Amino acid sequence: MNELPEYVLERTFDAPRELVWRAWTDPDLLHRWYGPGAETIIHKFDLEPGGSWLNEMKWGANSHFQKVIFQEVTPPSKLVWHHFSSTDSAWNDIANPMMADWPRLLLTTVTFEEMGDKTKVCLTQVPLEATDAEIACFAEAMAGMDKGWGSGYTIMDEMLVELQAENS
Repeated sequence: MNELPEYVLERTFDAPRELVWRAWTDPDLLHRWYGPGAETIIHKFDLEPGGSWLNEMKWGANSHFQKVIFQEVTPPSKLVWHHFSSTDSAWNDIANPMMADWPRLLLTTVTFEEMGDKTKVCLTQVPLEATDAEIACFAEAMAGMDKGWGSGYTIMDEMLVELQAENS
C-alpha cells in the first residue's frame, strides 16, 4: 500500500484555547475524559519532546496499557506523539490483544486553533511502521473511531463548562 490512511477528527470546543490545552496536558484533567467508560490511570506524564505518557485503562479486573512518546510540544497550539497502542504492564510494545492486526504504532498530531473564545481541535492519526494487514485494519476501523473520541469529547465539554464556572 502506498497511501497511508489518515484518521482526522475536527471539533470546536466552547472554551478558550489555554483551557482546552490544559484539558489535554494536565493529567488531573486528562484522566477524566480520556478512555471514556474505563478508569484511566496515568502512571507517568512528562510533557516534553522525548517524554512519555504511560496510560492504563481499567475495566473491572482487566487492564489495557498504552505508551506515548511526545515528539513535539508547542504550547498551546500543537502536540505530536508516537502512540504505542498496546503494551504490557512493564510498558513493552506488544500486539493488541483485542485486535491482532491493529497497528502497534500511530503518529498522533493534535492542533489547537484559537477562534475567539472557542477552540478548534484537529486530531489526526496515521499508522507508522505498519504491515499491510495493520494498515487495512486501521483503514477499516476509522469509521468507528469518532464514537470513542466523541464520547471522550462529550465528557470534556462538561468538564470545560465546570472549569469555566470555577474560574468566573
